[in-house]
Amino acid sequence: MTKILSPRLVIIVLAAALLAYPLVLSGAFSTDIGEIALIPGAGGVFAICIDDDAVWSRAELGRFPEIKELKQIVRDRIAPGKLLEDDREAQC
Repeated sequence: MTKILSPRLVIIVLAAALLAYPLVLSGAFSTDIGEIALIPGAGGVFAICIDDDAVWSRAELGRFPEIKELKQIVRDRIAPGKLLEDDREAQC
């Protein structure tokens, strides 16, 4: 069956993919994250979970996370001692 995504759903899928890129492919957490899954939801749901714990909910916060903010949230959960590019720049 072929489905056409509504514009709102397309935006959410694109946002999820754009936020996943810097976590894995840019190298920030390439060895720390084993898997990123995009799971379809209904009604514009956008949530980020780590080990089944919600660490970001668009429904609760009313917005998507900034990339820097997301990296810090993920780092604090899976690699607390890791320095991010933003941390290194702040130290200079």
